[in-house]
Amino acid sequence: MATDRTVDDDHCCLDTGQILGVVDGRDHTGVGAWLIKRPLDWRLGVQVVAIDPSAAFRKALRMWLPRTAESVDHFHLIQLANQALTEVRQALSHRVRGRRGRAVDPAWAHRMLLLRAGDSLSGSARARLEKVFATDDPTRKLKAAWDVKEQVRTLLRTGSLENAQLAKEKLERLVKESNQPETTRMWRTLCRWWKEIEVLIVTGATTGKVEANKTSIKHIKRTGRGYRNPNNYRQAILLRSAARTTA
Repeated sequence: MATDRTVDDDHCCLDTGQILGVVDGRDHTGVGAWLIKRPLDWRLGVQVVAIDPSAAFRKALRMWLPRTAESVDHFHLIQLANQALTEVRQALSHRVRGRRGRAVDPAWAHRMLLLRAGDSLSGSARARLEKVFATDDPTRKLKAAWDVKEQVRTLLRTGSLENAQLAKEKLERLVKESNQPETTRMWRTLCRWWKEIEVLIVTGATTGKVEANKTSIKHIKRTGRGYRNPNNYRQAILLRSAARTTA
């Protein structure tokens, strides 16, 4: 979770990247307990919060920052679409071959190629992908799931709510045409988070700076050889972040 003054289990300012707080666990009580300790004028000043698609985080924010706009991180939404595609590929292998994928199967051999953004593929990469669909996708279910995944990417690249709504309508059509439980589950999740997706499209707020800070946090943990006192660990993280931000 990150805040914009334009607030994850690590709380990080979107403007500066400075870590504002660290809490134990990933439930709404830990986040809520941290938020309620902030001064009222601080909470009223928070404009945008970027979070993972976590119902626990969202619950805490709605309780303690009810006036704040919530943005869901685009990386996790794309990850959700990629996971749906992977599950379709795995189910297809079991349905057609009665086993898990192997290196001799084109869809398994090119499983990472399937997850790459379509508009970033070279001519040869796209040719390999088309060969996968032609030779290892007899039901056309894999291609349908790939189209859904690509439309999610298109939706998240839109620059206006009007274009996002049009992209959402096309995505809904593709999901219905795909008619697979994996893509349907993904679609339902996107619908539950649509309000937060609209905030993402308008503000562009993501948890990118939080994720960047996690590398520094892991380094502190390694060099500390394990902190037995959580408060000391927390203070080391906050001091390191403050020093890097002001440098």
